[in-house]
Amino acid sequence: MLQSVQLSITDGVYAATVREALSRTCAWHVESVDCPDLTQQCVLVLDEQAFARLPLPLANPERVVLITRKDPQSMAQAWEAGIVSVVSEEDPISTVQLAIMSAALRITKSPERAAASGLSPSHHSESAQLPPENRTFGSKRCKFQ
Repeated sequence: MLQSVQLSITDGVYAATVREALSRTCAWHVESVDCPDLTQQCVLVLDEQAFARLPLPLANPERVVLITRKDPQSMAQAWEAGIVSVVSEEDPISTVQLAIMSAALRITKSPERAAASGLSPSHHSESAQLPPENRTFGSKRCKFQ
């Protein structure tokens, strides 16, 4: 299955590093964009500048990987937007890859995707009745020898 990623990273060298790392690990369709297309079901890898241009609240913030500074204000903004994958340029590229892969897994397991694929449980289903357990409630004795 080909996963899609939109990279909106101002630093061209860092964007190329992320692109190269993704191309070595899995089947990824990586697209560099100035402004991410929020209507696409893909992972969005954003730097602070791209994140600042997005309308809030974010739809599906679990699919965003934010590359930001490790300062309290930046972290608080990400937290308030609902972003769960936050990394820094100082983090190893393997950490960035892991964050991207995690976001991709969250997309494939989101309730909207499950409902669209027909894998969502029906709201009209009835609970299965479990048979009563066959237990005897008499006293039991222990034998010691």
